[in-house]
Amino acid sequence: MADALASGASVLRDVGVQVPLRPHSRRFPRTAEAPAVPANRGSKGHGPVNPPGLWPLRYPAFVVSAAEHVLIAAMGSAEDAGIPVAPEQVTPQWLSAVLMSTDPGVVVAHVDVTPIGTGQTGATFRVAARYAAGGRDLPASFVVKLPAQDEAVRDRVALSYRSEHAFYTEVAHTVAVPLPRCYHCAIADDGAQFVLLLADMAPAVQGDQILGCTVTEARLAVTALAGLHGPRWCDPAWLEFTGTVMPMPDDAGARGLGDITVLAAQITLEKLGPRMTPADRDTVLESAQLIAEWLLHSPDRFSLLHGDYRIDNLLFDPDRARVTAVDWQTLAVGLPARDVAYFIATSLQPAERAANERALVDAYHHALIDHGVTGYDAETCWQDYCLGMLQVPLISTLGFAFSAATDRGDEMMLTMMHRGSQAIRELKTLELVRSRI
Repeated sequence: MADALASGASVLRDVGVQVPLRPHSRRFPRTAEAPAVPANRGSKGHGPVNPPGLWPLRYPAFVVSAAEHVLIAAMGSAEDAGIPVAPEQVTPQWLSAVLMSTDPGVVVAHVDVTPIGTGQTGATFRVAARYAAGGRDLPASFVVKLPAQDEAVRDRVALSYRSEHAFYTEVAHTVAVPLPRCYHCAIADDGAQFVLLLADMAPAVQGDQILGCTVTEARLAVTALAGLHGPRWCDPAWLEFTGTVMPMPDDAGARGLGDITVLAAQITLEKLGPRMTPADRDTVLESAQLIAEWLLHSPDRFSLLHGDYRIDNLLFDPDRARVTAVDWQTLAVGLPARDVAYFIATSLQPAERAANERALVDAYHHALIDHGVTGYDAETCWQDYCLGMLQVPLISTLGFAFSAATDRGDEMMLTMMHRGSQAIRELKTLELVRSRI
């Protein structure tokens, strides 16, 4: 999805619609304390302390050190910044160097690097470490995310790398969504080179988008999502935040993205339409034609969005008591319930979604209140959820039209569009959007 959205952003710029890019000269905070959160946005606390391996809720000193290093890295080359461009460069020496900001006495004696995922935007590896000194409070294994080996792909998705870098270096410490602990994040070559070192969350397992999730898993996911939206609900800083793939649009931006979405829907239907029902084809195309107007709805309610919050981007502990969110390459700013609608519609079987969505939206709303959100009643939250359903065809068609096709990718998109289209029809989302034009 990140590849597609970054490619879509490039298309927008090509046709004259300005998509802000993250300025790499921006100074990073040098204090080990998180910025103050406004009293009505998170003053009630962040809930339970994260378990070991999860991102701490205060701004840890190791992030400060990494951020200062990243500032230099962003203005130089991968070699100057010490960014590994291939798995064989993830050496004991490199790992020792980046972990010293957490454990100054650490010496890594050996690493075992094995692939655990290869996507179109990059590759992910598990790094098992053996320590010769120090390391008592460090994990036995990490996950490292490297950029794509293909230079053309790296250039195309640099916006997505910058988005994830911005999240971990500027945002993560200010929100309460459960995350893997980040030990290092660096970027160089104007975003074309990127590395992210996280705690390994095993034995947590990734969700399966095609299979879907249970209602119990969905409740965990929407409650966790409130930890992203709630602490900085309607924070004006989001309107100036430049680390997104999709910033809060003005009229021209909304029209441009609307045009691209119509094109993406046409491409998607041309290729996948024969495998879709007539009703789903109509819903996807009608939704695309309303995206421009939809993006401009409810500008008074906004937050940072994950942008692609679905079951594939969540890790569940074996006992299904905790969930961790990953893949922050599609950040957006807009109506928060877009994330909620996208997750529920694409991750639950339609019958289960219809039977449980009210309770799930209520759980999300209660969690928002716990994070200090005020002046937002449950019925408005439900209406925003219904309105937010167009996030499904928006992301799904962009995800298909501007990415290389794979058998599993096709099946996943068909599944997501079918579930989302049915939800749009049952919740009368198109009628709701038209009523507000």
